[in-house]
Amino acid sequence: MNNKKKTLLACCIGATLLMSAQAQAGLFGSTGYTKTKYPVVLAHGMLGFDSILGIDYWYGIPKALRSDGASVYITEVSQLNTSELRGEELLEQVEEIAAISGKGKVNLIGHSHGGPTIRYVAAVRPDLVASATSVGGPHKGSETADFLRQIPPGSAGEALLAGIVNGLGSLIHFLSGSPSKAPQNSLGSLESLNSKGAAVFNAKYPQGIPTSACGEGAYKVNGVSYYSWSGTSPLTNVLDISDLLLGASSLTFKTPNDGLVGKCSSHLGKVIRDDYRMNHLDEVNQTFGLTSLFETDPLTIYRQHANRLKTAGL
Repeated sequence: MNNKKKTLLACCIGATLLMSAQAQAGLFGSTGYTKTKYPVVLAHGMLGFDSILGIDYWYGIPKALRSDGASVYITEVSQLNTSELRGEELLEQVEEIAAISGKGKVNLIGHSHGGPTIRYVAAVRPDLVASATSVGGPHKGSETADFLRQIPPGSAGEALLAGIVNGLGSLIHFLSGSPSKAPQNSLGSLESLNSKGAAVFNAKYPQGIPTSACGEGAYKVNGVSYYSWSGTSPLTNVLDISDLLLGASSLTFKTPNDGLVGKCSSHLGKVIRDDYRMNHLDEVNQTFGLTSLFETDPLTIYRQHANRLKTAGL
């Protein structure tokens, strides 16, 4: 090979490496893959938060969505309370986001108790909501909550457990700088998340709820598109200590579950998938991204969903 060809080859290789480095650094801008029409608004579950000591509840998810064009807002509501109260708190934030963004509507994504919470907002203010997506939401209740509800109401055992859980909620509230002014109400959460309480809530706000035991719900109600997905593997990563807790709570179930929510209870609107190899925390890429090596990365699933919303004109 003559010197001229060697020089040309070296230039081509150098240019290729430079372009690759620039692409990785984001210097060419986003591809628009996740650029939805309306902002994406994330709503946490029970004992959730936006960020504590630099650790995000939605671990790495906002960045993954924003990297290709999505406008993402992270909300925070009462750590422990009823679905309706949490819904009212979320509604205030949604109104503000819809106004600030100038888009008028948002795409809500709620994890765990965030599922019923976003449903409340979509039901009472459908004019503000383009879509509502539930991730591991207990829409027909949680068998773990049913198990705990067997503790006699008004008993010393109930008071002790409620005090401990409320204390944890207060600590999270303090560390996260939560805007919620509502007192921690673990019994309110319990009543909302057991099967009886969920049935009462569903009678008031039936949008997107399946009428069969394990089917799909209406895909679109009052202009709001409904979606859901969830996992059915309580134990997914031996390095994740939280798997032990979810493995223990999964023993309260007789059906496939993610450790806290049953497969069929997670259904809302169009069911994207209900059997990911994920547990309840994997669904938000926790703990610290320690999820199954044999399943699609949660970040990819959120990006795919943003693209799904984009394709649907949402």
